[in-house]
Amino acid sequence: MDVKTVTPPKPSIETDFNSTQTVELRPGRDFQESIDRSDDFDNDDRGLRYDPDVVSHRYRKQVFRVLRRFVEIVGSFLLFFLNLWWDRRTGNATKNEAKRAVQLRETLTNLGPAYIKIGQALSTRPDLVPPLYLEELGKLQDQLPPFPNEVAYHFIEEELGAPPHEIYAELSENPVAAASLGQVYKGKLKTGETVAVKVQRPDLLERVALDIYLLRTLAQWAQNNIKRLRSDLVAIMDEFATRIFEELDYSHEARNAERFADLYSHIPGIYVPCIYEDYTRRRVLTMEWITGTKLTNIEALREQGIDAKHIIEIGVQCSLRQLLEHGFFHADPHPGNLLAMPDGRLAYLDFGMMSEVKTYQRYGLIEAVVHLVNRDFDGLAQDYVKLEFLTPETDLSPIIPALAAVFNDALGASVAELNFKSITDQLSALMYEYPFRVPAYYALIIRSLVTLEGIAINVDPNFKVLSKAYPYIAKRLLTDSAPELRSSLRELLFKEGSFRWNRLENLLKNAKDSDDYDLANALNQAIDFLFSERGEFIRDRIVQEVVQNVDLLSQEAVNNTNAVLSEWLGLDRNGKTVAVKATNGDRENLDRVKRIWSILQDTPGFDPIQLVPIVPKLLTKPETQKMGQQIVSNLAQRAAARLIRNVFLSEETQSKNGGRVLTDRILAPARSR
Repeated sequence: MDVKTVTPPKPSIETDFNSTQTVELRPGRDFQESIDRSDDFDNDDRGLRYDPDVVSHRYRKQVFRVLRRFVEIVGSFLLFFLNLWWDRRTGNATKNEAKRAVQLRETLTNLGPAYIKIGQALSTRPDLVPPLYLEELGKLQDQLPPFPNEVAYHFIEEELGAPPHEIYAELSENPVAAASLGQVYKGKLKTGETVAVKVQRPDLLERVALDIYLLRTLAQWAQNNIKRLRSDLVAIMDEFATRIFEELDYSHEARNAERFADLYSHIPGIYVPCIYEDYTRRRVLTMEWITGTKLTNIEALREQGIDAKHIIEIGVQCSLRQLLEHGFFHADPHPGNLLAMPDGRLAYLDFGMMSEVKTYQRYGLIEAVVHLVNRDFDGLAQDYVKLEFLTPETDLSPIIPALAAVFNDALGASVAELNFKSITDQLSALMYEYPFRVPAYYALIIRSLVTLEGIAINVDPNFKVLSKAYPYIAKRLLTDSAPELRSSLRELLFKEGSFRWNRLENLLKNAKDSDDYDLANALNQAIDFLFSERGEFIRDRIVQEVVQNVDLLSQEAVNNTNAVLSEWLGLDRNGKTVAVKATNGDRENLDRVKRIWSILQDTPGFDPIQLVPIVPKLLTKPETQKMGQQIVSNLAQRAAARLIRNVFLSEETQSKNGGRVLTDRILAPARSR
């Protein structure tokens, strides 16, 4: 779009969120007061903050205003559903589907930001929403009705202290995009950088606060009167409202963007635009202009030669690090906020709605995945307690078999085949029967993951997020030294005292596919843990496995040598040696050890030379010397036992020949006489 410098006219109008109609201001009425009454809310040096008591105090006495808004919301949806019912009744459902999709989009648009965000979330779910509705709801991301330029220019002047033409060298004549909270202009700074200038909608805080008060009141009523609802709906609503209020403060968004860049911009394929703080305030944000394509525009991506699946995988890996590594995550990843750049990188936009996962919650989520993979439903039930889905005093005895029944059916052949919607659907079945509750933090996590999965499904209907996530989980289990994950790794690799080589093989195979997997670091972590007090159990198991495999290899070597010598010398080996055959388990373990070594060799960054300086350090450790003594002692005991067994087995074989061999030995001297 062509851009040019514009001089804003003197502001003289007030606008409604839903239209471009203007209303003359009353004489003497302050312009700022008419379009943004933020002074009534908690607004301190840290930015705009949500306080349910302040919001409640503001609207508790405005009964008629709240009632009018409630009737407006209910009436809008009632009209839509009545039209759907009539279409089905008259057989016109297919004929009028496009018309109803437009009606739903307009209904959500007219109801304001909170409902637009619901529509944005639905626009990413092709598995839930028909194609015509998806197309229309997709317009809610950045194709909403704009508000007049005059209002936007006034906000820029009021927030930045000068008219737009004095701040920007260029500014587009009209907004290039309009979203739920604001609209965006393309501009250029006087220093030459091309920028996006986001300006907040007028009267936004007032509308959002009223809807939050109404929804919170309904949540409180439902929580008090619907006994089957055990989740803290009010806490969930407060969490959502807190993020919405933060999103209304563009200064807070700027800080979020900087933190997001510090944590994740180093990930290959991820790009975070620069924020220009000198040109950013609460209602105006100036950031680097990003040229890109929505991930849902498959044709445009294909024409540019961009691999949409690869872009999605980059997004999944970044989301995993957000949720499980640093805990600071993008809670609103709809297609309007994720762009594929021409060079194939994924650019994140709009950092208004962010949230955090605490450390114990991050480890709890990883442990839950491990227990799910392990089908350890006792451990999974305990995870739900740690993650605050269940209270500590909850009786888990009836819940454990219920989890087993649900997830054994859902898991099928592979956990990787599950999607997040399957998991949430299966959990929903349990929520009504047992005292589960949804923690406030979890609601935003699910919203983020389900939205991301919806985008992925739109790109590839067979895309499985968990199958792409497991390499990261495997990498964390092998490299993270946190006690929680060390315990999870032990649970995964050992069962009833038996080491499960297949699990280690799968972990290594998946981990090597993780982009930032550092094998050298993994080996160092493993060695540190192995020789710690907590690693004593594993050292004992290693001794047993080494003894078994060395013994097996030595037996095979001896038998092979005997066979070769017998063949060379023409000796008959019948009855002269007793070969001890390996059990199927021993053979499988040995084969797995060989495959594991092959996996290590194929892992990027693996260099056997790196092991050389480690060996002397290991040999000097008292634990290594003790393990060596145990291995030698156990091998000697096995050899002695085998020798005794072979002697007795040989004599037993001879005695079973009807005494003929023994008789021959007795009679032989007499015959010679």
